[in-house]
Amino acid sequence: MSLLMSTSVSLASEPITLKQVTSGEFAAEGVSGINPIKGTDQYARVSADGKRVEQYSFKTGKLTSVLFDVDHTQGEQIKGFDGYVMSPDGTRMLIATKREKVYRRSYKAVFYIYTIKSRKLEKLSDGGPQQCPVWSPDGLQVAFVRDNNIFLVKLLYDNAESQVTKDGKFNEIINGIPDWVNEEEFEFNTALTFNADGTMLCWLKYDEKNVGQYSLQLYKGSHPAHDDYSVYPGVYSYKYPKAGQDNSRMSAWSYDIKSHRTQKLQVPLDADGYMPRIMPTPNADKVLVYTMPRHQDVLNLYAVNPRSTVAHLLLKESVAKYVKEETMVNLKIGDNYILVPSDRDGYNHIYVYNHNGQLLRKVAPGNYDITDVYGMDEATGDIYYQAALNPHDRQVYVAHKNGKTERLTRQEGWNSAVFSGDFKYFLNSWSDYNTPYVYTTRSNNGNVIATNVDNKKLKEKIARFGWVKKEPFSFTTSEGVKLDGWMVKPADFNASRKYPVIMFQYSGPGNQQVVNSWSAGSMGQGGAYDMYLAQQGFIVVCVDGRGTGGRGAEFEKCTYQKLGALESKDQVETALYLGTLPYVDKANIGIWGWSFGGFCTLMSMSEGRPVFKAGVAVAPPTSWRYYDTVYTERYMRTPQENPTGYDDCPISRAPKLNGALLICHGSADDNVHPQNTFEYSEALVQADKDFKENIYTNRNHSIYGGNTRNHLLRQITQWFMEHLK
Repeated sequence: MSLLMSTSVSLASEPITLKQVTSGEFAAEGVSGINPIKGTDQYARVSADGKRVEQYSFKTGKLTSVLFDVDHTQGEQIKGFDGYVMSPDGTRMLIATKREKVYRRSYKAVFYIYTIKSRKLEKLSDGGPQQCPVWSPDGLQVAFVRDNNIFLVKLLYDNAESQVTKDGKFNEIINGIPDWVNEEEFEFNTALTFNADGTMLCWLKYDEKNVGQYSLQLYKGSHPAHDDYSVYPGVYSYKYPKAGQDNSRMSAWSYDIKSHRTQKLQVPLDADGYMPRIMPTPNADKVLVYTMPRHQDVLNLYAVNPRSTVAHLLLKESVAKYVKEETMVNLKIGDNYILVPSDRDGYNHIYVYNHNGQLLRKVAPGNYDITDVYGMDEATGDIYYQAALNPHDRQVYVAHKNGKTERLTRQEGWNSAVFSGDFKYFLNSWSDYNTPYVYTTRSNNGNVIATNVDNKKLKEKIARFGWVKKEPFSFTTSEGVKLDGWMVKPADFNASRKYPVIMFQYSGPGNQQVVNSWSAGSMGQGGAYDMYLAQQGFIVVCVDGRGTGGRGAEFEKCTYQKLGALESKDQVETALYLGTLPYVDKANIGIWGWSFGGFCTLMSMSEGRPVFKAGVAVAPPTSWRYYDTVYTERYMRTPQENPTGYDDCPISRAPKLNGALLICHGSADDNVHPQNTFEYSEALVQADKDFKENIYTNRNHSIYGGNTRNHLLRQITQWFMEHLK
């Protein structure tokens, strides 16, 4: 009787469709694009209809000013815009239009200069689209990149434009923006800055002439269609340094705006070293240039005089194995301080330095990771940050100058913050496994002032569609390693039955999928796709194995120089553990993943223990010899130094593949090249292994456009329906 009642309840719910999942129908409402205005309790953001840039008060949450309205400008007229860049003094902004994506973080656009008081809108340049425009500190100059060269526009001279560099050339020399691998793996898109008084322009130069070139073949395709390739395919060729091969040679430069003198900055760097950032400081005689050796186990910060070109080492961050990329992303430079995140003591903490490189204090010592750095209120010395005292939980904290630490958020789950420019208020985003995001405005002691977004309608909607709760669990492997996961069961779950299981994972270094957050789930939207699979009668499981984040450096870095070996063992151990549960059909367990998750899927299916009946690998790296230098060598060193580590890969394991395999890849994937899938499929053919392969025309690493994502998820679903039920 109870089983019948449970079934009738689930049948009363509306079924989820793949179209709903891929159209974003279950996306949560959010508060995004917030740009705090320095020194105030105000912030700017794009309006909900995308037509205005509005100014709000953190304190009240109310609109205080309309800074830009696309329908009310003087001078130039535009129909819409794609973003904005506020000037440091708050009097002007750059308005981006006709945005055209280049790589993951880079884009070209036609920018306009907008003066807020007069509402005057004028083109930044008539010479063609621009990249990464940057304001001078006084808001009277703009530098930008076009065709790998740097240009300068002076607003006080009727927007006079001059060309700063002339040696830029596609696939040879890049000025002011990173090359593909630096952009992708060091997570930035601008390598250009003014000094503090706006008299000097400084940038990084990438000489990529000796870097190997990769060519992607492009076809007519659809959504969008490329009519130029309707008969003969086209080719996009770009520089992509693969593990162990030549990188760009890097250097730092300065340009005296008054004298037009260009000089190379004397920053010490190995011939094959990296410069992951160039940053301004409050001192006009100093810019900061970051450097790393190829092994990425040291981060140097050099203070460089842009006029004399002399550099001196400000501080040196040296850690075992590798410096995490989050160190550069979360490193904060203030008027009188530098905040450096570091796991030098085994966990990620914050180290506070002055501008002379003197260590002042360590923030929040303890056996847990600080996971985000919001900054320091220089008036009080208070430092605000996010930390994971529980690996799956995030809370917001303040560390006072006297050493006292306070927790500002109380609700278990995932908390993040955006602080006002004066650090008096913050916007808190909270969610957990089963609750969509709730945004609240809070004072800097954590007290709630107002609720901005509660996603009440989405909560009602998912209830209508019969969503079930994600259930966290833990187990210990045969090697004595405690692993954590979550599980989604069908709504009509009956413990006396046995269910097929689909395991989803990513498993990459430092990543976490087992997080008490609405973001947990295989395709976002609170795990809408996982809920869909559960409605088809599957149990969906996700477990973070060794190498993932939130549990300190030892757990995260134990996969060093052997990517895939421990991660795949832990997924196999997960399947073995699940097979002991009375309601799991251990003969029908599948696994899938995307990118690193696809790699780990292949490694797990060929680990040697035949626990997986079926698997799907989407856009998988299949040999780290085919992947880029920065990412791969951070964890593996070079193939020349570590041949054994590189030799253990899906291609070499092909003869041991067990289970029905579907591989999916985009033919224009600039990140994980289709070469990976082509070479792996050849290895499977020669090993006499059956498999299915789907290639998505002209699609990149994200595999989307038109009906593409819907088709992809249907293939994954049908594969598991066919082989696990």
